[in-house]
Amino acid sequence: MRNQHSNTIAWAIITCLLWSTAYPFIKIGLQYSPPLHFAGSRFIIAGLMILPFTLRPGEYIKMINANRSLVIWVTLLQTLINYTLFYIGMEKVPGAIGAVIVGSQPFVTAIVSRIMIREERFTRAKVVTIVLGLTGILLVSVGRQEFNFSGPAEIAGIVMIFIANISTATSNVLISKNGKNMNPLVLSSFSLLAGGIIIFLFSFIVEDVPSKPNFPLSYWLVLICLAFMSAFTFSRWYVLLKRPEVRVSDLNLWKFIIPVFGAILSWMIVPGEHPDWVTVLGMIIISLSLIYF
Repeated sequence: MRNQHSNTIAWAIITCLLWSTAYPFIKIGLQYSPPLHFAGSRFIIAGLMILPFTLRPGEYIKMINANRSLVIWVTLLQTLINYTLFYIGMEKVPGAIGAVIVGSQPFVTAIVSRIMIREERFTRAKVVTIVLGLTGILLVSVGRQEFNFSGPAEIAGIVMIFIANISTATSNVLISKNGKNMNPLVLSSFSLLAGGIIIFLFSFIVEDVPSKPNFPLSYWLVLICLAFMSAFTFSRWYVLLKRPEVRVSDLNLWKFIIPVFGAILSWMIVPGEHPDWVTVLGMIIISLSLIYF
């Protein structure tokens, strides 16, 4: 049991590390493509990447049909609502505010899982970890960019990102509760592919998509890299959520390390980004909260 627990922690950290590396690549991709169009393309490719590792076509369709309620909800909540609102919301709010709202996801997940799962409890360790984690994220965000709040557009963006957090938290709980008989690779491939197609088509309605796109090689490299990240991270996360000893809220606490990895990566590759004591203090607090937990 101890080895299984250590394995879960290791994979949770690796998955969060990969998620944290996505943001610089997303910024590059958005220089050439509207956000929803870019997101739809990314998830379509990600879903196709997973397909060869799932089941034979007949068995694949049979499993989707047998678990169609779960598949529909995960596609709707995790891919469509979560990422549509996330991409639109992040365009409306300053980066620091957006980082704090996104970083509150472990707290939101703890509340949603407590409501939906009877066995979930707010233990002292969990409450302390959440409070310290949110404090650390606030410091990391303040250190990297000043807070600027100027009007209704920001309020709309905050609401969108917060709903996206609730959406992905609900999806995580549903997978943990009802996904025991569902192959996680089948679930991730279908939800990414189906959700990606819908977002991709929707982008032509709401965005100014170039009629004859002429994207450079860097765009395609970034797109393939992000698609692989999505394919790997979602598949692995769904595997972890299915483990009987894993509690949804406990697993999601590891997402507090995403802004830590993201800040370190920015210092390494983004010109003008450098460490400061406020950000480092926030990182230390986040790290201590997870060690305590």
